[in-house]
Amino acid sequence: MVIITAARELAEAEGWDAVTTRRLAERIEYSQPVLYSHFDGKDAIMRAVAIQGFEELGDCLRQARLGADNSEPELRAVGRAYLEFATQRPALYQAMFVMPTDVKFASEETPAPLRASFEEFVSALPPDTEQPALTAEVTWSALHGMVVLAATKRIPPEGQAERVKVLAARITGR
Repeated sequence: MVIITAARELAEAEGWDAVTTRRLAERIEYSQPVLYSHFDGKDAIMRAVAIQGFEELGDCLRQARLGADNSEPELRAVGRAYLEFATQRPALYQAMFVMPTDVKFASEETPAPLRASFEEFVSALPPDTEQPALTAEVTWSALHGMVVLAATKRIPPEGQAERVKVLAARITGR
């Protein structure tokens, strides 16, 4: 949808503070009332961007998991893909994980694309993993921490591959 694309492009270029309904309406040549006929405001647009992001993330993680081989275990491939996704799409990642939205995690109301992304972490774990959902949650949390710490220059971004390797080895024993 043109509104979501415009919001993403504007956020990537200028940050989420620059994304207002007025600027979006101008950018896509809609009147604000027409924009409001599609979305109730910026929060609804942000939610739609986040959901679209989870669809893209799920696809990236699935491709990485299915493309893993003996040289790179599935969890390491998924972790690497996650960090690449966040690095290549910082504004989208912010909409998904940092900016306030009403997208529910780990609940009955969790949107299907978010559930699918989470399931890629579960599927990347060895079959004998105890508490796979909890282990996947901890893995995702650790990767999110790496993203945020690297983005805010608290850890050097060039060490991400080694961090993923250590994390995956600790979790899977490989």
